[in-house]
Amino acid sequence: MSVKMRTALHHHVLLLLAGIFGAAVMAKPARLKFVVHEPSRFHFDKPENYISMYHQEGSDMLYVGGQAIIYVLTFSNRGVRDVQIPAPSDQTAIDTCKAKAAPLELECDNFITVIEKVNDTFIVCGTNAGSPRCWMLVNDTVLSDIQGVGPIGSPSDISPPYPSQKSITLPADGSLYSAMSAVGGHVGSIRRTFGPQKLLKTENVWLLNPQFAGAAIMPSSLKYKEEIYFFFSEINKTARVDEEPYRARIGRICTVDEGGIKHLLADSWTTFMKARVMCGAGNTQQQYNSMKQAVVLTAQDKRAGVMYGLFSNAWGRTVICAYSIEDIDQAFSTSKLKGYSNSFIGNRPGMCVRKNSSAASQNDLKNLGVIRYHPEIEDVIRPVGVAPLDLPTDDQITHTVADIVLAVNDEHYSVLYLGTEQGKVLKVLHSSEGVFIISQYSMFRNEGPVLNMAINPQKGHLYVATAMEVQRLPLADCGRYGDTCRECILSRDPYCGWDKARRRCIAIPPGYNVTSGSLIQNLDQSNSSVCGEAAALKLRRTSPKEVLVPSNTSIFLPCPVRSFHATYRWEKDNCVKNYPCLFSGDFCVLGPALDTPLRDGVFRCMATEDGFKVEVISFKVVNHGRLLAASLAKTVGPSLLLAAAAVWLH
Repeated sequence: MSVKMRTALHHHVLLLLAGIFGAAVMAKPARLKFVVHEPSRFHFDKPENYISMYHQEGSDMLYVGGQAIIYVLTFSNRGVRDVQIPAPSDQTAIDTCKAKAAPLELECDNFITVIEKVNDTFIVCGTNAGSPRCWMLVNDTVLSDIQGVGPIGSPSDISPPYPSQKSITLPADGSLYSAMSAVGGHVGSIRRTFGPQKLLKTENVWLLNPQFAGAAIMPSSLKYKEEIYFFFSEINKTARVDEEPYRARIGRICTVDEGGIKHLLADSWTTFMKARVMCGAGNTQQQYNSMKQAVVLTAQDKRAGVMYGLFSNAWGRTVICAYSIEDIDQAFSTSKLKGYSNSFIGNRPGMCVRKNSSAASQNDLKNLGVIRYHPEIEDVIRPVGVAPLDLPTDDQITHTVADIVLAVNDEHYSVLYLGTEQGKVLKVLHSSEGVFIISQYSMFRNEGPVLNMAINPQKGHLYVATAMEVQRLPLADCGRYGDTCRECILSRDPYCGWDKARRRCIAIPPGYNVTSGSLIQNLDQSNSSVCGEAAALKLRRTSPKEVLVPSNTSIFLPCPVRSFHATYRWEKDNCVKNYPCLFSGDFCVLGPALDTPLRDGVFRCMATEDGFKVEVISFKVVNHGRLLAASLAKTVGPSLLLAAAAVWLH
């Protein structure tokens, strides 16, 4: 990443810190709604209620772990080629699992929970009916024994015994880091489980029944200062009766950590620290304490970036909070330690230092005791803008991924993809001005929760999975927005710009020169004045569709709602008077009313947005005088005419 791009990303974070996107203006719903059925989709032969994913940047291959099977999927614009690798449980493990009563008997199988590539080793782990096992994936076709590839921890430290127990894995610098949520008698832990470095773990007293939500590498230009953040919720032992018994946390370790001394933290982290994370409206009771997922956007070699956390409350409502990585880093670097009031001797406890360096003095070893008993910092991590992002949706969010996009104004913008309980995906722009829901995608024939997603900015694809299927979407979906400059600009999609020369809405090409290029965007507000086209002011007419109406029949005229940020009205015979809509789903419907004479004439549906009025559709209503039988008119007349008119829209 160039210095210029890093500076732009840093500026992006500073803009977010301005907190301009307060609650003064209520955010609007998704501007556009699309129903998509891309050819790049794969249907599972059976429902896969627990799935893991691995996707390598720049590849068209997606690895999906299911129940006793690994799907190796290769996507193209024509479809999906699949290779299915069986991964059954040991029969002994199945028998033992059923004998000791698993959480659910259907969990007595080998659910693939981990697919990770560490250097050149493809590690696959599964629940193996309550007795976790790990393998190597060779040539994308065969599972083989993993023994002999190097130091590796117990499979039960990498994969949970049952798929309902959440676990997180993250490869970093040739090692694998694993975070296991607590369940039953298992206390939960953060471990280094594979690689050339010493295998380490958290002390049991550091984590209180953790439920992990994610992990991310915090890059540094100095390799030994590289850190990993773990995101989780844990039990709040001091919660009052009227409080939720959870608290959200960020845990942090240094990748250079090699453990302590013989009698103190010998096999444990010496750099582990944790902080409380708040998501809610200030210090009010309206807090979201259970962190479900976390994703991080950072520069390649510095801690400028944004963390997005998906939180829920006791009633199941989900929200997104955004945090500055620099705020988090500052807190870990300067905050007092909870319960510790003495001054530090030598280096601050928890700092990333090489074990054999001159900085690691005898005084630093004394600080091991400080970390052992006081790993939590006093400072609380609060969201940018104090409150959750203003997302006007009641849909429960189940999964999220994020991307950071360099726009034509040389600024970086965050784009969030939010998967919902109903199987929809919301594409959201986040900037200093707030949040703007660019579009909503309905993608699946069988409605169900989005279980997992993977994003590939290099290739420009998003992969979305439910229990029934996996589908690939383009990140730059510019062709859907329309064929005018105004429609392109109002989309506020940072992946897309209006090409003035070719008069098309196109994807920003890789390596686009923001100084000499001719593409235009306007991402900070819904304003298409940058188009500067006189043609945009001209009202385009549509060709009216003729509707013959029997004299004793009511008629309903449908107008497809394209932009949900526009105002829709009907006009008749070019008169000044407007007629309101009876909204019905994604249509603005004109129906008979006292002041709406649906007699002979031309009715035009007009959409007004950004100060411009556009004609969407028009109908020429003709009363041909024939009478329908009273019973027929009463039962099928209106719906028949509405359905017939709707057919003409396509």
